[in-house]
Amino acid sequence: MTLLLGPPSSGKTTLLLALAGKLDRDLEFSGRVTYNGHEMDDFVPQRTAAYIGQHDVHIPEMTVRETIAFSARCQGVGPRFEMLAELSKREKAANITPDPDIDVFMKETSVAGKETSVLTDYILKILGLEICADTMVGNELIRGVSGGQKKRVTTGEMLAGPAKLLLMDEISTGLDSSTTYQIVKSLRQFVHILNGTAFISLLQPAPETYDLFDDIILLSDGQIVYQGPREHVLEFFESMGFKCPTRKGVADFLQEVTSRKDQRQYWTQADKDYSFVTVEQFVEAFQSFHVGKGLQNDLATPFIKNERDTQLLTTKNYGVRKMELLKVCFSKEMLLMKRNSFLYIFKLVQLLVMAVIGSTVFLRTEMHKGTPTDGIIQTGAAFFSVFMIMFNGLAEISMVVFKLPVFFKQRDSLFYPAWAYAIPTCLLKIPISFLEVGLWVVMTYYPMGMDPSIIR
Repeated sequence: MTLLLGPPSSGKTTLLLALAGKLDRDLEFSGRVTYNGHEMDDFVPQRTAAYIGQHDVHIPEMTVRETIAFSARCQGVGPRFEMLAELSKREKAANITPDPDIDVFMKETSVAGKETSVLTDYILKILGLEICADTMVGNELIRGVSGGQKKRVTTGEMLAGPAKLLLMDEISTGLDSSTTYQIVKSLRQFVHILNGTAFISLLQPAPETYDLFDDIILLSDGQIVYQGPREHVLEFFESMGFKCPTRKGVADFLQEVTSRKDQRQYWTQADKDYSFVTVEQFVEAFQSFHVGKGLQNDLATPFIKNERDTQLLTTKNYGVRKMELLKVCFSKEMLLMKRNSFLYIFKLVQLLVMAVIGSTVFLRTEMHKGTPTDGIIQTGAAFFSVFMIMFNGLAEISMVVFKLPVFFKQRDSLFYPAWAYAIPTCLLKIPISFLEVGLWVVMTYYPMGMDPSIIR
């Protein structure tokens, strides 16, 4: 688990987006990113690495369990099924009897498309979300989980997929130090137990949170000043003449030591006059530091590709079949309609009330057509009918707009294609529209004195 540190505007978000393959295509950049020796064109980086942004974007009407379960159903199980089949084959060949509990767990987590799974319950448990599993996520208008729990839901949503690399950008935004510590501690357990990788950007982590990380990357002015084990970072800066005070947090020291404004206070070589050490000088010195030399040797050694490393890279755009994705989106949309049933009932009641008002305003036994005044009345009745049907549908527009940020996030993370989201949204609203129009026509057509002919 690696901590990414750096002052504001040092390039932390850009680095994470580059590793996740989500940089703007119009942005000009040089260099290349490889995963286990594979170029990013050889696999799908959006599904191999999970990028988690600063903001928690969720559908407020869904519970914590439903949110994570939906993510798991969309992202699938990745290579776990093939790996389980190969493991079973080798166990039989070696005449090995697996532990029953472990065998059941692996089989449960290798089956895609289930509405609930052991993996979902495991993520809820390891992230400390069991206590609020059946609570709505909520937002400013709907009471739901707390800010820290919502941040864990954002993390769990990505942990439910096959991605082994988590790229987390400023996840402590809006959280207190205690909540941040609990979240990072949960991530540490997940990473170490399941042998994953987490690259986490934090602005000002507390000392106890800082101590949870294995490695540190310090970024300044777009350049990597230090990259390596947490235990050697202070040793590097002490070799440059800078020492972290006893009562100073190491993370705060690292973010200030490259700043022209704050660097001087950490200078400890009294026998030498202080002069500002630039970022370029730090970078050059790190190349001569023993950690930097080891890093250069590792980079100079060609990466030997093997079958296991290839299996960890996702090569398909989507985790399950497209028809299965359509089915999952249908079930989610049905759930949201059920949760918002009060709105649809209220809309129907409102339409019925307005139909009664409209039919009494234009009440007549027959709509005459002989004079311009009759034409104005008939046009007014038709306009009022069309206007009320359109006005009754405005609530749907606001609901769609509120869900767009969630759609954009899940689409960019390749949960599902855009059409799999649009088709259920449209099809499930058509019966409601027919019902509203039918009720309006039945309530107003004949009282308004429209043409009674069946042809009309």
